[in-house]
Amino acid sequence: MELVFGSTLHLHRPSLFSFTSSPSSYACKLSSSWSLDRASSSCHLYPCLSSSSRRVVNPFVVAAGVSVKPAEKERFPADIEVTETKMPHSSVKLSVAVPPAVCQECYRKVLDEFSKQLKVPGFRPGKKIPENILLNYAGRENVQRATIEAILKKTLPKAVSSVQGRALADSVRITTKFSEMEDDFSQQDVFRYDVAADVAPEIKWLSENQYKNLKVVVEIDKIVTAENASERELRRRHRDLGSLRIVTDRGLQVGDLVVLDIHAETFKQDGSESEKIPSAERKGFHLDTEETNNLLPGFLDAIIGIQQGETKSFILTFPESWEQENLRGINAQFMVECKELFYRDLPELDDSLAEKLLPGCSTLDEVKQAILQRCREIEQTAIEQATDNAILEQLSKIVEVDVPHSLFEEQGRQLYGAKLMEMQAGRRINEDQLASLSSEKTVNEFLESQRVNITAIIKQMLAVGEIFKCEGLQFSTDEVVNEVKKAVTEFEQHNQEYDEERIKEQVQDVLEGAKVLEWLRENLEIQYVYR
Repeated sequence: MELVFGSTLHLHRPSLFSFTSSPSSYACKLSSSWSLDRASSSCHLYPCLSSSSRRVVNPFVVAAGVSVKPAEKERFPADIEVTETKMPHSSVKLSVAVPPAVCQECYRKVLDEFSKQLKVPGFRPGKKIPENILLNYAGRENVQRATIEAILKKTLPKAVSSVQGRALADSVRITTKFSEMEDDFSQQDVFRYDVAADVAPEIKWLSENQYKNLKVVVEIDKIVTAENASERELRRRHRDLGSLRIVTDRGLQVGDLVVLDIHAETFKQDGSESEKIPSAERKGFHLDTEETNNLLPGFLDAIIGIQQGETKSFILTFPESWEQENLRGINAQFMVECKELFYRDLPELDDSLAEKLLPGCSTLDEVKQAILQRCREIEQTAIEQATDNAILEQLSKIVEVDVPHSLFEEQGRQLYGAKLMEMQAGRRINEDQLASLSSEKTVNEFLESQRVNITAIIKQMLAVGEIFKCEGLQFSTDEVVNEVKKAVTEFEQHNQEYDEERIKEQVQDVLEGAKVLEWLRENLEIQYVYR
């Protein structure tokens, strides 16, 4: 077992930043209320990247539950010896050798503390108790354990002082087992233990000109244009003005609304026992057949023609891109019952509907132009986002980083927490499903399956921080203050807890990333390719 000191070297953690306009908005990007085990306190909906390397403050070590003074304030009867060995994944091992004089001093102090606390018959409070009697009352094993803890408390700050300013937050830990320390301990011998720490990784640029003179290709989907989007939005608004009528003489058609009871279980071709799929089951599920973006492929086709009161059975396979990883590639047997079936009785689309379609408009043409303008703004935002993504992807290809384990896990847990938060905000999972998806086993499976993606994100993050520093980019205090106010307001509106200092740090990350991307968009050669 490793002894981990959770607040060992508290360094600023780089977090993700986002430019998307999510329904969960800023509060979700800067959330401090997520409860995944060991997850970072920040959750973001869009996995772009942020910040620079972690900012360093003075380290304080916690040993055996006791805060310790900084190393420079400690006095030693003899010098401890620390040997640093470079390890893979941007980590170091510190081999600590504590001379007998230090061990003996700690032993005497422990005895003094026991003497003050124990009530031994025949000895008045404060009177010195002979060592052999004190050991009998306190227990030799208890004294030895307390002595080892005292040695760690005294020597650990000095031992890790060589990595001060380099070690990543929450990564410093004693790797020698406590039981081994007990077995090897002797006041007359050198006391040894090992400490491991992840250090700020070195960035190596693979391109001769580093990030300058980069050529970035941005692919844009022709199908998703402002014109197409505005037509869909007009149809949606028109549908909303329609009246629902019960279908009595036919089965389900595209354009209808249907209420379904859905039962799902795994389908085993070998005849083995099937299992229920709780996350795919629904009671009273309302389905608009014109809004099927999040529907399992093939599901709508399988139920077309179903009539009220009818039940259909069919088999579908969850695609490998399905959001819930535990369902990817699973064959599922669905039993779907049609409870209610409706069609829309739509009013004629003309100028008389203009005000209802879009308040403030008097003609259908005005409605169309206003919607088109808004869709063009959204299209431009999407192009800018695609540009940022392409730049970040290119950055990850031209840097080489030996990613520390602690940084990998932290960023991976942030991504997974954000993913669950987004699913919960969209009401795609209930509390039981959330608990299941938050298990340590499921989180670890996500980290392993997303190893390549998480590593690329960390590379982007470190590259962004390096560019911010090298180009001397800055943001103003007013920008930070204004963004912090926005975030705090949103947290309060949603009755969420928050840490204002943590929010400030994350806002700085967001601004830092934005400044870097703005600089790169202005200084790189960007080519747009329509597909």
